[in-house]
Amino acid sequence: MRSTLTDIAREAGVSAATVDRVLNNRPGVRARTREIVLEMAQRLGYIAEGPNGAPPRALPGEVIRLDFALPAGTNSFIKMLHRHIEAQALARPDLDVHIATIEGFNPDRLARLLQDLRGQTQGVGVIALDHPTVREAIRSLSANDIKVVTIASDILHVPRVAYIGIDNRAAGRLAGYLLNRFMGPERPGKVALFAGSLSYRGHEEREMGFRHILTEESPNLEIVEMREMLDDREKAYSEASALLDRHPDLAAIYNVGAGNTGIARALKERGRAQSMVFLGHEVTDGTKDLLLDGTLDAVIDQNPRVEAREALNTLTHAVRGLSYELHQPRLQVIFKENIPEI
Repeated sequence: MRSTLTDIAREAGVSAATVDRVLNNRPGVRARTREIVLEMAQRLGYIAEGPNGAPPRALPGEVIRLDFALPAGTNSFIKMLHRHIEAQALARPDLDVHIATIEGFNPDRLARLLQDLRGQTQGVGVIALDHPTVREAIRSLSANDIKVVTIASDILHVPRVAYIGIDNRAAGRLAGYLLNRFMGPERPGKVALFAGSLSYRGHEEREMGFRHILTEESPNLEIVEMREMLDDREKAYSEASALLDRHPDLAAIYNVGAGNTGIARALKERGRAQSMVFLGHEVTDGTKDLLLDGTLDAVIDQNPRVEAREALNTLTHAVRGLSYELHQPRLQVIFKENIPEI
């Protein structure tokens, strides 16, 4: 069984409150008492030992260097996540946080950035393309005792500490369920899918979940096209415009990634904003406006504030060798009537 604060307090001969202050780097504890508590926490397995029984690389009181690798571009959700990481890091004097952005959907460029962080950082959070060069870069970081978390889109079969984000396959199935309810069980119709890039496992999983539930429950709905927009609103606009010209009888659009405002502009120009069922992801200033004017029918949200908090906490605890109970963001459907503050 996992040791608790009470176990550490009993063995160290101090109160549970003292143990909590030590492990969370709060003031008011003598240096010798701090050493005893940390030693006992390590002996009981609450703090992980390093190779050959060495103490953790970072103990409470040390400033931890963390790095984040995020995509550049016009993706409003990514910009919100970026802002939340920065804001929360500023309130953490125990952290030295750096954020790098990568232009384009280039896995080799991302892999080089990750490789360059070896010897520079203690933990990395990344929205990562699922590609062999990126997987090898993450394995290299882990081999150098650098803790890694994936955010919003996961990568399997790499030594990451945790994935922080929603269940994207469930999100795609939820979108399919919503579409079926909006369209009705018998109404036939053509449906188009948009994605940022299917090199993101999260976008691929949303597409898979959406297709599966439509196959299971909506044989009257036909997916006619799948377009990748690289999370760029101008490309989304041009792709949506061409799509609507090719399929004037299109009934619904599900956008897996960003670029909702570009798609909406094309719909409005053709007078289709109110007649088309349009589902998207993430509550941003842009999607709030589209929900309010009726262009977007529903948005499936993952809270970037929670993801930033959990990424910082998970990495910090992993670097310090402390256990941490991860609290994943909730999958939430947002309509015009329940738009949250952002």
